[in-house]
Amino acid sequence: MTRSLVFLPGWCLGRGPLLTTVRALEGQFIDLPGYLDSPRCADFTDAVEQIGARLPKNCVLAGWSIGAQLALAIAARFPDKVGKLLLVAGTASFVQREGWPHAMPESTLAEFTAAMIADPAGMLPRFVGGFNRGDDYAKEVTRRILETADPLPPPEVLADGLAWLRDVDLRTAAPLVKAPTLLIHGAADPLMPLAAAEALATLIPGAQVHSMRGCAHAPFLSQPEEFLAQARAFIA
Repeated sequence: MTRSLVFLPGWCLGRGPLLTTVRALEGQFIDLPGYLDSPRCADFTDAVEQIGARLPKNCVLAGWSIGAQLALAIAARFPDKVGKLLLVAGTASFVQREGWPHAMPESTLAEFTAAMIADPAGMLPRFVGGFNRGDDYAKEVTRRILETADPLPPPEVLADGLAWLRDVDLRTAAPLVKAPTLLIHGAADPLMPLAAAEALATLIPGAQVHSMRGCAHAPFLSQPEEFLAQARAFIA
Protein backbone atom coordinates (compact mmCIF):
# COMPACT_ATOMS: atom_id res chain seq x y z
CA MET A 1 0.00 0.00 0.00
CA THR A 2 1.32 3.49 -0.85
CA ARG A 3 -0.55 5.31 1.94
CA SER A 4 -1.07 4.57 5.62
CA LEU A 5 -4.47 2.98 6.21
CA VAL A 6 -6.20 3.76 9.49
CA PHE A 7 -9.46 1.97 10.33
CA LEU A 8 -12.07 3.02 12.91
CA PRO A 9 -14.18 0.10 14.20
CA GLY A 10 -17.91 -0.02 14.81
CA TRP A 11 -19.94 0.49 17.97
CA CYS A 12 -19.97 -2.19 20.70
CA LEU A 13 -17.91 -4.79 18.82
CA GLY A 14 -14.47 -3.23 18.63
CA ARG A 15 -11.70 -4.24 16.27
CA GLY A 16 -12.11 -8.03 16.49
CA PRO A 17 -14.56 -8.58 13.60
CA LEU A 18 -12.38 -6.37 11.36
CA LEU A 19 -9.02 -7.80 12.34
CA THR A 20 -8.55 -10.17 9.39
CA THR A 21 -9.68 -7.51 6.91
CA VAL A 22 -7.44 -4.76 8.24
CA ARG A 23 -4.44 -7.10 8.37
CA ALA A 24 -5.07 -8.07 4.74
CA LEU A 25 -5.07 -4.37 3.84
CA GLU A 26 -1.88 -3.78 5.85
CA GLY A 27 -3.68 -1.22 7.98
CA GLN A 28 -3.83 -0.21 11.61
CA PHE A 29 -6.63 0.61 14.04
CA ILE A 30 -7.56 3.59 16.12
CA ASP A 31 -10.07 2.33 18.66
CA LEU A 32 -13.23 4.21 19.48
CA PRO A 33 -13.07 6.24 22.70
CA GLY A 34 -13.49 4.04 25.77
CA TYR A 35 -12.69 0.75 24.00
CA LEU A 36 -9.74 -1.39 25.09
CA ASP A 37 -7.07 1.08 26.31
CA SER A 38 -8.53 4.15 24.59
CA PRO A 39 -9.71 6.84 27.05
CA ARG A 40 -13.39 7.67 27.14
CA CYS A 41 -14.61 10.76 25.29
CA ALA A 42 -18.35 11.34 25.57
CA ASP A 43 -18.57 14.23 23.10
CA PHE A 44 -18.59 13.40 19.38
CA THR A 45 -16.90 16.64 18.33
CA ASP A 46 -14.13 16.15 20.89
CA ALA A 47 -13.64 12.59 19.64
CA VAL A 48 -13.28 13.90 16.09
CA GLU A 49 -10.62 16.36 17.25
CA GLN A 50 -8.70 13.79 19.27
CA ILE A 51 -8.64 11.11 16.58
CA GLY A 52 -7.91 13.59 13.81
CA ALA A 53 -4.90 14.89 15.71
CA ARG A 54 -3.44 11.36 15.80
CA LEU A 55 -3.67 10.69 12.07
CA PRO A 56 -0.66 10.79 9.77
CA LYS A 57 -0.92 13.23 6.88
CA ASN A 58 -2.43 12.02 3.63
CA CYS A 59 -3.61 8.72 5.07
CA VAL A 60 -6.46 6.51 3.92
CA LEU A 61 -9.07 6.79 6.63
CA ALA A 62 -11.66 4.03 6.82
CA GLY A 63 -14.51 3.33 9.18
CA TRP A 64 -17.30 0.84 9.71
CA SER A 65 -20.79 1.91 10.82
CA ILE A 66 -20.38 4.51 13.59
CA GLY A 67 -16.68 4.43 12.73
CA ALA A 68 -17.67 5.56 9.24
CA GLN A 69 -19.54 8.51 10.73
CA LEU A 70 -16.45 9.47 12.72
CA ALA A 71 -14.27 9.05 9.63
CA LEU A 72 -16.58 11.28 7.60
CA ALA A 73 -16.53 14.01 10.25
CA ILE A 74 -12.73 13.76 10.57
CA ALA A 75 -12.24 14.02 6.80
CA ALA A 76 -14.36 17.17 6.75
CA ARG A 77 -12.47 18.67 9.72
CA PHE A 78 -8.92 17.60 8.74
CA PRO A 79 -8.61 17.67 4.93
CA ASP A 80 -4.80 17.70 5.15
CA LYS A 81 -4.80 14.45 7.11
CA VAL A 82 -7.20 12.38 4.94
CA GLY A 83 -5.96 11.61 1.44
CA LYS A 84 -8.70 9.06 0.76
CA LEU A 85 -11.87 8.13 2.62
CA LEU A 86 -13.38 4.65 2.74
CA LEU A 87 -16.81 4.35 4.38
CA VAL A 88 -18.20 0.90 5.12
CA ALA A 89 -21.91 0.83 5.99
CA GLY A 90 -21.81 4.60 6.38
CA THR A 91 -24.58 7.15 6.73
CA ALA A 92 -24.99 10.84 7.45
CA SER A 93 -27.62 10.21 10.13
CA PHE A 94 -28.49 6.97 11.87
CA VAL A 95 -32.00 8.12 12.78
CA GLN A 96 -34.75 9.61 10.65
CA ARG A 97 -34.84 13.39 10.42
CA GLU A 98 -36.66 15.91 8.28
CA GLY A 99 -35.40 15.32 4.77
CA TRP A 100 -33.62 12.10 5.78
CA PRO A 101 -36.00 9.10 5.72
CA HIS A 102 -33.26 6.50 5.04
CA ALA A 103 -32.82 5.53 8.68
CA MET A 104 -34.23 4.09 11.88
CA PRO A 105 -37.04 5.89 13.71
CA GLU A 106 -35.67 7.61 16.80
CA SER A 107 -38.24 5.79 18.96
CA THR A 108 -36.82 2.44 17.83
CA LEU A 109 -33.32 3.53 18.78
CA ALA A 110 -34.61 4.69 22.17
CA GLU A 111 -36.14 1.28 22.85
CA PHE A 112 -32.95 -0.48 21.82
CA THR A 113 -30.85 1.86 23.96
CA ALA A 114 -32.87 1.10 27.08
CA ALA A 115 -32.64 -2.65 26.51
CA MET A 116 -28.93 -2.59 25.64
CA ILE A 117 -27.90 -0.57 28.68
CA ALA A 118 -30.00 -2.81 30.95
CA ASP A 119 -28.45 -6.05 29.65
CA PRO A 120 -25.55 -5.55 27.20
CA ALA A 121 -24.40 -9.19 27.12
CA GLY A 122 -27.94 -10.47 26.67
CA MET A 123 -28.73 -8.00 23.88
CA LEU A 124 -25.50 -8.51 21.95
CA PRO A 125 -26.61 -11.62 19.97
CA ARG A 126 -29.91 -9.94 19.13
CA PHE A 127 -28.10 -6.82 17.93
CA VAL A 128 -25.64 -8.71 15.73
CA GLY A 129 -28.25 -11.11 14.38
CA GLY A 130 -30.54 -8.20 13.60
CA PHE A 131 -28.07 -6.27 11.47
CA ASN A 132 -27.22 -9.42 9.50
CA ARG A 133 -30.84 -10.08 8.46
CA GLY A 134 -31.03 -10.48 4.71
CA ASP A 135 -27.39 -11.47 4.28
CA ASP A 136 -26.78 -14.58 2.18
CA TYR A 137 -24.47 -15.85 4.94
CA ALA A 138 -26.29 -14.35 7.93
CA LYS A 139 -25.78 -17.23 10.38
CA GLU A 140 -22.09 -17.63 9.62
CA VAL A 141 -21.38 -13.89 9.73
CA THR A 142 -23.28 -13.55 13.01
CA ARG A 143 -21.35 -16.45 14.54
CA ARG A 144 -18.00 -15.01 13.47
CA ILE A 145 -18.78 -11.55 14.80
CA LEU A 146 -19.88 -12.89 18.18
CA GLU A 147 -16.79 -15.08 18.39
CA THR A 148 -14.35 -12.32 17.50
CA ALA A 149 -15.91 -9.25 19.15
CA ASP A 150 -13.76 -7.42 21.67
CA PRO A 151 -14.82 -7.43 25.33
CA LEU A 152 -17.77 -5.12 25.86
CA PRO A 153 -16.79 -1.62 26.98
CA PRO A 154 -18.38 -0.14 30.12
CA PRO A 155 -22.09 0.70 29.91
CA GLU A 156 -21.37 4.43 29.94
CA VAL A 157 -19.20 4.04 26.84
CA LEU A 158 -21.96 2.11 25.07
CA ALA A 159 -24.34 4.89 26.06
CA ASP A 160 -22.00 7.52 24.59
CA GLY A 161 -22.07 5.82 21.21
CA LEU A 162 -25.83 5.39 21.25
CA ALA A 163 -26.19 9.10 22.02
CA TRP A 164 -24.01 9.87 19.00
CA LEU A 165 -26.23 7.69 16.83
CA ARG A 166 -29.24 9.63 18.12
CA ASP A 167 -27.78 13.13 17.80
CA VAL A 168 -25.19 13.26 15.01
CA ASP A 169 -26.25 14.62 11.63
CA LEU A 170 -23.38 14.99 9.14
CA ARG A 171 -25.27 16.31 6.13
CA THR A 172 -23.63 19.72 6.43
CA ALA A 173 -20.17 18.22 7.01
CA ALA A 174 -20.26 15.88 3.99
CA PRO A 175 -19.80 18.59 1.31
CA LEU A 176 -16.61 19.74 3.08
CA VAL A 177 -14.83 16.45 2.35
CA LYS A 178 -12.02 16.99 -0.16
CA ALA A 179 -10.67 13.44 -0.32
CA PRO A 180 -11.68 10.89 -2.96
CA THR A 181 -14.35 8.81 -1.27
CA LEU A 182 -15.67 5.27 -1.72
CA LEU A 183 -18.70 3.95 0.11
CA ILE A 184 -18.87 0.13 0.26
CA HIS A 185 -22.32 -0.91 1.35
CA GLY A 186 -24.32 -4.09 1.68
CA ALA A 187 -27.32 -3.90 -0.60
CA ALA A 188 -29.39 -5.75 2.02
CA ASP A 189 -28.19 -3.77 5.05
CA PRO A 190 -31.21 -3.45 7.40
CA LEU A 191 -29.41 -1.11 9.82
CA MET A 192 -28.02 1.42 7.35
CA PRO A 193 -30.17 1.15 4.19
CA LEU A 194 -28.39 1.33 0.84
CA ALA A 195 -30.46 4.44 0.13
CA ALA A 196 -28.61 6.16 2.97
CA ALA A 197 -25.23 5.49 1.33
CA GLU A 198 -26.53 6.64 -2.03
CA ALA A 199 -27.94 9.83 -0.53
CA LEU A 200 -24.72 10.47 1.38
CA ALA A 201 -22.66 10.00 -1.78
CA THR A 202 -24.57 12.82 -3.46
CA LEU A 203 -23.42 15.14 -0.65
CA ILE A 204 -19.70 14.27 -0.88
CA PRO A 205 -18.04 15.74 -3.98
CA GLY A 206 -17.11 12.96 -6.41
CA ALA A 207 -17.99 10.11 -4.05
CA GLN A 208 -18.69 6.66 -5.45
CA VAL A 209 -20.82 3.82 -4.05
CA HIS A 210 -20.09 0.13 -4.46
CA SER A 211 -23.06 -1.93 -3.34
CA MET A 212 -22.54 -5.60 -2.56
CA ARG A 213 -25.46 -7.88 -3.39
CA GLY A 214 -26.48 -10.41 -0.78
CA CYS A 215 -24.63 -8.53 1.97
CA ALA A 216 -26.05 -6.86 5.05
CA HIS A 217 -24.14 -4.71 7.55
CA ALA A 218 -20.77 -6.54 7.51
CA PRO A 219 -19.84 -7.03 3.83
CA PHE A 220 -16.16 -7.53 4.70
CA LEU A 221 -17.13 -10.81 6.42
CA SER A 222 -19.98 -11.88 4.17
CA GLN A 223 -18.06 -11.63 0.89
CA PRO A 224 -14.46 -10.85 1.83
CA GLU A 225 -12.89 -11.40 -1.58
CA GLU A 226 -15.10 -8.83 -3.29
CA PHE A 227 -14.71 -6.42 -0.39
CA LEU A 228 -10.92 -6.65 -0.39
CA ALA A 229 -10.73 -6.29 -4.17
CA GLN A 230 -12.74 -3.09 -4.07
CA ALA A 231 -10.83 -1.69 -1.09
CA ARG A 232 -7.42 -2.50 -2.55
CA ALA A 233 -8.26 -0.98 -5.90
CA PHE A 234 -9.46 2.20 -4.21
CA ILE A 235 -6.50 2.49 -1.85
CA ALA A 236 -3.95 1.85 -4.59
